[in-house]
Amino acid sequence: MTYASTAVPLLEARALSFQRQDEPVFAPLDFQLHAGDLVLIEGDNGSGKTTLLRMLAGLLHVDEGELLWQGETLQRDQCAGQILFLGHQLGLKGDLSSRENLRIAVGLHGCRDGVDIPGVLSNIGLHGYEDEPVRRLSAGQKKRAALARLVLLPAMLWLLDEPYANLDRTGIALVNALLEDHTAAGGVALVTSHGTASFHGGEPQRIRMHD
Repeated sequence: MTYASTAVPLLEARALSFQRQDEPVFAPLDFQLHAGDLVLIEGDNGSGKTTLLRMLAGLLHVDEGELLWQGETLQRDQCAGQILFLGHQLGLKGDLSSRENLRIAVGLHGCRDGVDIPGVLSNIGLHGYEDEPVRRLSAGQKKRAALARLVLLPAMLWLLDEPYANLDRTGIALVNALLEDHTAAGGVALVTSHGTASFHGGEPQRIRMHD
């Protein structure tokens, strides 16, 4: 799948900040994201990395500044299906299998051309576990089931909070390959990490969080 590229930034932040109990979580941020951009969000624990991703996903209200999606004020409903957030909570129903969880996701947001659930689960490393309830999977297998949504759904913007957690070296390489394929096709990705990122498609852009 190749995404259309436009001169207007896909996502733009202007003096974006967030407060919790009247205390700033992070200083105002300005950035623009265009087709093919890969961005690593850096900062100490508590610096607001996860908060920023949740704001970009439309899960938290913008306290100060502006957040624009393709030149217009970001509205969660208007970009539903175009933004995919993968956080510490993987968004999987434990009593359902990986296959069933993915069927629900596809029913809500559609499917990329040329892929299907059985093929994605096999390629992601879950062959033989497709119909096992998610609650019975290991932490790494659960992460792979969540990563399968990246391959399956047509979202243009990926917001990945510590996507390397609970993965072995093979899993880490898988995440990097997914990111490289996504950005090469014109997709955009923002990633938080504690140092396990190793991108082969070029040095990513960086956003440094400061309080």
